[in-house]
Amino acid sequence: MLLPDLPVELLKSISENLDSERSISAFSRANRRLHNLLTGHLYRHNARWCGSSALFWAARQGREETVRKALRWGADVNVKDGEYGSALQAASAEGHEKIVQLLIENNADINAEDGYYGSALQAASERGHEKIVQQLIENNADVNTQNGVFRSSALQAASAEGHEKIVQLLLKNNADVNVEGGEYGSALQAASARGYEKIVQLLLENNADIDAEDGEYGSALQAASARGHEKIVRLLLRNNADVNTQGGHYGSALQAGSAEGYEKIVQLLLENNADVNVEYGEYGGEYGSALQAASAGGHEKVVQLLIDNNADVNVEGGEYGSALQAASAEGHEKIVQLLIENNADINAEGGEYGSALQMASAEGYEKIV
Repeated sequence: MLLPDLPVELLKSISENLDSERSISAFSRANRRLHNLLTGHLYRHNARWCGSSALFWAARQGREETVRKALRWGADVNVKDGEYGSALQAASAEGHEKIVQLLIENNADINAEDGYYGSALQAASERGHEKIVQQLIENNADVNTQNGVFRSSALQAASAEGHEKIVQLLLKNNADVNVEGGEYGSALQAASARGYEKIVQLLLENNADIDAEDGEYGSALQAASARGHEKIVRLLLRNNADVNTQGGHYGSALQAGSAEGYEKIVQLLLENNADVNVEYGEYGGEYGSALQAASAGGHEKVVQLLIDNNADVNVEGGEYGSALQAASAEGHEKIVQLLIENNADINAEGGEYGSALQMASAEGYEKIV
C-alpha cells in the first residue's frame, strides 16, 4: 500500500509525530488528499509552537484566506511579536482593509500597544490608510495613545507624513491637537518641519498651541525656519507666533534660519522683530548666536544681513566662541574678511582652540592665517 493510501487515522498519527513545521508542510504537499487532511494540523502546530507566525505573515502580506485558516485552527489573534507588534497593526500598516475587519471580528485588541508604530491606529495614520483609520475609530480605537519607536500620537504621525484627510478625521474624532511628545514635539511642529502648509493651517484652526515648546526644534516656527519653509514661517508669524521663543536644537528660529542659510527667512524674522543678538547657550543651540551660526555655515549673505541689522560681531558663546572663530575654524575666508572689516576682535579667545588664529592654524587654512 502506498503512503497516500493509508487510513486517515494512521496518516494523522504520522503527522502528529513530525516535530517540525517544515516536515509537516512537506508531508502535506505529497498530494491533494494529504494537503486537505493535514492543513488543520499544520496551522494548529504553528499556533502552538511557532507563536502564530502564519497569522502575522498573512496579515502583513494581505493573504485573507490564510488569515481565516490560521484563526480557524487556533491562532491567537492578539499574540505579540515582530516589527508590527500585532497582526492588527501589521494589516493596518500595510493597508489590508478586509483583513483588519476580519481580525476585529475575531476580537483583536483594537488598542494593543507594541511594535514599531505603537498601535494599529498610529500605523494606519502614518501610512495614510484613511479607510482603515475610520474603521479603527468606529471600533473604539484610542485616538490619543502615544507609543511606538517615536512615542508620537496618531495625529502627529499623520501630520508629519502629510495626510491631510486623516488629520481632519482624527480632529473630528477628538484627537488632542496639543498632545506633546515624539520626535517633533507636537502635530503642529511636525507639519511645520515637513512643510505641509495646509495641515499647519488646519491645526491652527483647531486651536493648536502655536508656541508650544518641545521636540527637536523647540517650536513650530523654529522647525519651519530650520527646514526652509518660508510660506509656513509667514503663516505662523501671521498667527502671532513668538519670534523669539528659545529652545530646541538651534536655540531660536533666527539661529535656525541663519545656520541653514535661508536668507529670505532670516530677513522675514528680522522684519518681525527677531532679537539679532540674544545668546542661546542657556537654552540650547550649539552656536551661541545667529551670527556665529551663519558664519560657521559659510552663509556670507546671511552674515551680511545680520550685520546690517546690528548683530554684535563680538558676542561670545557657543561651540566656537565667536563668529570670527567659527568662520576661521570652518575655512570661510570671505566671511573672516567681512567680520574683520566690521571690527571683529581678532584676539578673542574661547571655543575648542582658543582664538581665531589657533583655529585656522589647527585646521590648516593657510590663507586665513
